[in-house]
Formats: sequence, structure tokens, C-alpha cells
Amino acid sequence: MRAGKFAAALLGAGMLAATGAPAFAQAQDMGQGQAQGQGAGAGQRTQRIVQPYIEVAQVVSAEITPGNDVVTFTQVAVGADINLQGRNSGAAVSVRYERNIGYGDEAIDTTTISGIARGALAVVPGTLNLEAGALASRSRVDASGGVTANPLVREDAESRIYSAYAGPSLTTRVGDVAVEGVARVGYNRFEADNALVTQAGNVVDVFDDSMTYMGQVRAGTRAGEPLPVGVAVTAGGFQEDISNLDQRVRDLYVRGDVTVPVSQSLALVAGAGYEDVEISSRDALRDANGNAVRGPDGRLVTDSSAPRRIAFAVDGLLWDVGVLWRPSSRTNLSAAVGRRYDSTTYYGTFTYVPSQRSSFALAAYDGVSGFGGVINNGLAALDTDFEAIRNPVTGDFGGLVSGTQGQAIVGALGSVRSAAFRGRGVRASYQRQVGRTTAALGAGYDRRTFIAAAGTVLAPVNGLTDESYYVTGGLSRQLGPNANFTTNAYINWFDGAGGGNNDVTAIGGSAAYNQALTQRLTGRAAIAVDYVDSEFTAQDFAVATALVGLRYDF
Repeated sequence: MRAGKFAAALLGAGMLAATGAPAFAQAQDMGQGQAQGQGAGAGQRTQRIVQPYIEVAQVVSAEITPGNDVVTFTQVAVGADINLQGRNSGAAVSVRYERNIGYGDEAIDTTTISGIARGALAVVPGTLNLEAGALASRSRVDASGGVTANPLVREDAESRIYSAYAGPSLTTRVGDVAVEGVARVGYNRFEADNALVTQAGNVVDVFDDSMTYMGQVRAGTRAGEPLPVGVAVTAGGFQEDISNLDQRVRDLYVRGDVTVPVSQSLALVAGAGYEDVEISSRDALRDANGNAVRGPDGRLVTDSSAPRRIAFAVDGLLWDVGVLWRPSSRTNLSAAVGRRYDSTTYYGTFTYVPSQRSSFALAAYDGVSGFGGVINNGLAALDTDFEAIRNPVTGDFGGLVSGTQGQAIVGALGSVRSAAFRGRGVRASYQRQVGRTTAALGAGYDRRTFIAAAGTVLAPVNGLTDESYYVTGGLSRQLGPNANFTTNAYINWFDGAGGGNNDVTAIGGSAAYNQALTQRLTGRAAIAVDYVDSEFTAQDFAVATALVGLRYDF
């Protein structure tokens, strides 16, 4: 992380899981990566940073409640932070291999590979880009089915999230018509030491892996070129194939949009079209007694010979109306209401950037997908110029990045259920820099309503809702030319479906100090406190962790 820079968290689950958003959102929705890919090739700046490093530290972790156990371990890590920005291409990479060696008979040794990569290569500058991204992140899965981004090295309740995608994006013109297209293929995987999670006396089938496919093409004209109104036609689709019970989420659509200028800063937008949305699955394999069979990993075994059963199907009209307001280059509002998924839907974004030192962003979203689709779409939405923010004590990458387009977090906090869902919510962030100090704040709400086919083992979760709330903030300050100090805090609430003892509250904070000893050698000290209150268990859990170590940059 560059000195003096800190970012607040935004929930990656907030990214639209499906395509076909209103006209005003097309820039974001055109692959949720094309706009960022264009940014990489726009030639805003050129940069070449390749920073490999090695770290050695001693860590002490003291349990505050319910016991008083103290464990010590040595942390050894190697990694690299890379940021390459050219006139037409760009890439950012942060990767880290970490080994924690515990002491004592009951010590837990852990090995973690974490990181994020996002890049865009200009095959034909200004026209055709090849884009790709990858994610490896560690998180903590609770017995109620909730996931939080604060894994503790001292325990083995960790989970691992992996995601990757690749595909081309196209931007060109045919006369007055602007043509944009994007396609991508992605893979997502969630690993947990205990795949079979117990919730309120029942078992929760957690997500395993999925493939995602997305494609969209749009052709349109701006108002006055040549018509007095802007017109556009968009067609595309999204599909996620989830390995659990062979679930499939498919969303195909075609639509037309009209933009009517009211003034130089205000326009009315309206769109209508046809959509075909279907969510289906197969049932689990049953034993002689009719009970669902589970594999060695605890997940349900799919009966591949069983017929596919429809969980949700909509075939018909979609529409939305809204406004675009841009009174200046610093303020941008887009909002719409309409009909999708056979119900009312809302979309919207608001950004306010009064100066290079201050920014505010707000967004509302709505889409259908699986757990993996949310992660993959969030990854594809990243800018290609960012810095990965890591936990100063554990070294983990929890998905938090600071980029030229603001803050973002990739990796879905919330539920780990395997069932497909409709995700709706809102997220906001604010960041301000004053001198050598940067302060940031992020907050959001995510609601997932699960969709499962009748007559299958997942049928009891149909219509259930998991909700997540989160607030996070931090402060970073450069202390002279050779030192910096950062501090941050977070709180996450997870409200599990079905009532009962399904809620989880996670609260924590950390502070870190870095002092350059030589040009390449840096001394590090950090402390963190994490608290988890799960209603699934009778006792709360709190731990304090401290680190002292050295980092050498090659």
C-alpha cells in the first residue's frame, strides 16, 4: 500500500449479478468490466511498479473470552505488488504466500495463498481489449452459515474463496452509431474445512463451485447525432451453472432505450424489452430410506438422472423509466424504477467528487445469480489500477482495494448457501484526504432471497432471506518521509434466514505502524482485536493479536 493511503470497504455483493440494466446503467453493466477496461487503456498515466518482498514476524494471539488461551507463532511470507499502467493497457496484481508456524501440542499451522489481479490488454488500441482477473481470499465461515472477512490465524474455521474470469470487450463506431460489446467466462469456488454447516438444528448445503457466462452487445446514438433523442438497442444474457444440485441461473433479454434531453444537465430515460429468466435444478441422490445422500465433503450429491425442475421462470415484458442528472463533471445521478423478474425493481447510482481529495458514492442494485456470480461480477467490475489493502496482523487479503475509481471489496460477505438467489441492496462510501491524513467510511445493506425448486431437497429454503449489514472505516497518516500509521475498524451483522439462532455479529479493529530502517528494510508493529457474537453458540468469542516483524523489499 502506498504510504498514507487507506480505503473503506464496499460490498462486492452490490454488483449487479445479471445484465440488462436500464439505459443509464449500461456503462456499468457492459460486462461490469468494460468501462474499467477502457479506463486502463485511456492513457490517464503511465506507471511501472514491481515490488517483490519477504516478511518475517512473531505473532501473539490472546483469547479474551470465553477462555484465556494464549498462542504464539512465527509468520513467514513472500509476495509481490505489481502495478503496470500504459497508454492502452493496464494491470494491477497483489499476491502473497504466507506460512504461520504455531508452537505447542495444539498449535495450528496454516498456509495461505491470497491475492487479486485485474488487467486489460489492448489488442486493437481504443477498440478491442482482452480483459482478465483472478481472486484468492480467506474468510471465516460461522456455524450459522454466515461469512465474515476476519479470519483468525489461531483457529481452523477458515474458508477460501477463488474466482477468475477472462474475455474480450469491444468499443467502436459505425457512422453515428456507437457499438459496444463484451463477453466473459468465469469460474468461482468456495472451500471450507467443514462444508456441512449446521444451522438451527438443520444442515446448510454450502456453495461449492460454478461457471459463469456473460455476453452483451449494444448499439446506440447520442441525442442530436442524428436524432433529437438518443436511442439504443441492447441484447445479451447471463448464465451461472452451480455444481450443487446442478442449479442453473439463466437470464436472456433484448431491449430498446430512449434518452430525452430536458436541459443541458437533465435527461429522462425509458426502456422496454423482452426477458426470459429461468432458475432450475435437479434433486439430490436418495438412499433406500429416501434420505438425501452427502459426499465426503459434506455437500449434497446430485442425482444426475433426475429431471430438471423449475424453481423460477419469467417470460415477458421488462421496462423501466428514470432520470439522468449531471449538473457538473463532479456530480452524477442516475435513478430508475421499473419491472423485472415479474416484480418492481429499482436501480440507481449517485457520485459526488468535489475535488481530488474528497469523494462520495451511493448505489442501489438488484439481480439474480448464485454465490459465485456475485464474486465474479465484483471482480470484473474492478478498475485495472488499484492497491490491495491487507490485514496488518494476519496479512490476509479480504477483498478490499483502493482504486482510481474509488473503493471496492471483492468477495461476497453474507450467506454461503448454495441456492440461487435474488440479491438487492444499497452501498455507500466516503473518502477524504487532508494533508497527510486520509479518512474513509463505507456502509451497506445486502438482502438475498433464495430460490429453490419444489420437490427437491433445497425446497425448504425457497423464499427464505439472509440479510447482511456492514459499516467500516479507517484513518491513515504519513509520519514524515519514513513512517506511516494506519488504523481501521469494522462491524458486520448477519441476520440468517429462518429465525432462531442464526444471527452473527462481528466487530473488530486494528492499528499498524511501519518505520523504514533502511532503504529496503522496514520494521512493522501491529495490533488487532476481533469479537464474534454468534447466536448459534452460547458463548461469545473475542481475541487480541499483536505482531512485530520486518519486511524486506527487493
